[in-house]
Amino acid sequence: MSERTLVLVKPDGVRRGLVGEIIGRFERKGFALVALELRSLARETAEAHYDEHRSRPFFAELVDFITGGPLVAIVLEGPGAVLTVRSMMGTTNPAEADSGTIRGDFGLEIAENLVHGSDSLASAKREIALFFPHIDP
Repeated sequence: MSERTLVLVKPDGVRRGLVGEIIGRFERKGFALVALELRSLARETAEAHYDEHRSRPFFAELVDFITGGPLVAIVLEGPGAVLTVRSMMGTTNPAEADSGTIRGDFGLEIAENLVHGSDSLASAKREIALFFPHIDP
């Protein structure tokens, strides 16, 4: 069944020139690009995006990082998009991510781990609406 998911190439991925490589991996897998935008993220949007982490000690650091430079926001569509994209990204900590995953191949540290992908269908719908309110999640 076809699903949609949100992917963010975070500021470290943009800064390191990995946008094309990351998007290419998803396209070669067979996912369709539904929406794509290079943007600087407003602090309010970042706070809403990371709202589930608001009470955690690293919340301010997350928001500062994601708003610290341009990012690329993407909506991908395809069968099992949420789970497959998460698998392709690799574990959050690049030191533990498998070779062949985005974080395993290019990640350097946990605080700057290149990409975000929605972790569930419910999160995907919420995140797509936050980043692309004109797109049907």
